[in-house]
Amino acid sequence: MVKFKTINPATGEVLKEYSVMSKEEVMTIVHHSNEAYKSWKELPLPKRAEFMVKVATVLKKNKEHYASIITAEMGKPTKDAIAEIEKCAWMAEVYAQNAEAWLNEEVVEADGLKHRVIFQPLGIILAVMPWNFPFWQALRFGVPALLTGNTAILKHASATTGAALAVETVFKEAGFPANVFRTIIADHETVAALLAHQFIKGVSLTGSTPAGKNIAAVAGQHLKKVVLELGGSDPFIVLDDADIEVAAQNAVKGRFQNCGQSCIAAKRIIVHEKVADKFSKKFAELAEKLVVGNPSDKNTTTGPLVNEKAAKDIEMHVKDAVQKGAKVLTGGKRLNGAFYAPTVLTNVTDNMDVVKEEMFGPVAPIIVVKSDEEALTIANKTNFGLGGSVWTKDLKRGEAIARRLEAGSVFVNSIVKSDPRMPFGGIKESGLGRELSHWALREFANIKGLSVYEHK
Repeated sequence: MVKFKTINPATGEVLKEYSVMSKEEVMTIVHHSNEAYKSWKELPLPKRAEFMVKVATVLKKNKEHYASIITAEMGKPTKDAIAEIEKCAWMAEVYAQNAEAWLNEEVVEADGLKHRVIFQPLGIILAVMPWNFPFWQALRFGVPALLTGNTAILKHASATTGAALAVETVFKEAGFPANVFRTIIADHETVAALLAHQFIKGVSLTGSTPAGKNIAAVAGQHLKKVVLELGGSDPFIVLDDADIEVAAQNAVKGRFQNCGQSCIAAKRIIVHEKVADKFSKKFAELAEKLVVGNPSDKNTTTGPLVNEKAAKDIEMHVKDAVQKGAKVLTGGKRLNGAFYAPTVLTNVTDNMDVVKEEMFGPVAPIIVVKSDEEALTIANKTNFGLGGSVWTKDLKRGEAIARRLEAGSVFVNSIVKSDPRMPFGGIKESGLGRELSHWALREFANIKGLSVYEHK
């Protein structure tokens, strides 16, 4: 029996040891989930929505407990971990309020008596999720998938196994029928076997681009529907008329929240040359005020990276940039263990790792441009296309640039963020499909055309 341990990245402490489920155990869960699907899909949508209201209640009631699991397993500061749980509760409420309208049959005028587009569930949907937002990403998948009438199986990152099991308890405590939502602890071989299983009708993955390509390749062999939310290298464009104070404050939040470990973090700061010096100075000043330390301390704003390897990787990438001519305005050094100082770099070029690759850590490269067109060219010069933001006092100008950004979510005068009322996802190597809003309800649905003709 294969076993592994979860580790507190802030202290190096072993939290708990877990056993990987055998393939037979997992397949038994699949059969139970399929049996649960037969009755769950028949439950009227308003009744399923009532269960989601209970999910929100459970989350709010136990938010400190769930947050403590997140903080211990992946190092997120407690206040941010609580905010993650609160956002999950809000999402469940939004879906409970809107699911009926969002899944309502569509009326189409055609050549028959009656034409409708109806949305019906597919079956069991598998979710493969990462560690950086362990509750949000699991529930962002689970809530709409279940509301549509599917059942769900979650395979989470091993680093956040405690959170994965806790997510399952949320649905249990909310009174869901047995096996509607299950968590498994499985290896890659078992996941591949799941994708081949006749009862698994789709897979949702949030993670790295290589992981997404691997999952999509296996799913494709079996013609399974996939939704992939993958990496990002989001541009944060500061125009020459932007409010520098506001832009700098948001750049700090957009780049360094969750210790920079977010797909939608502002990973490339693109600034017009007229305001580059002023912005860079302010940005570095604010970054220096971030409090790095024990994530359980209420004063901490920046915790550790998920593990020491992640900190070593960031250290290597920053050294690469400095060797190639980048200048460190603040930070630029690894601290103890899995901690790395929030870092701002200038004089960066596109041959540096900090620009070419997705920096999953607290490093902000500043790229100086001469015009809006150059900003757009650089912003779109990436294999990723998840999000992007534009900062300007001229809203018309900002929207014009945002419309030309090659990304799934674009913002003017806001950091990139997810909202249950808006679709979320990427293009290019940032993924396929959409999460959140009514689009998520329809991703794992049979979009069925129903046509009725009079007998003649």
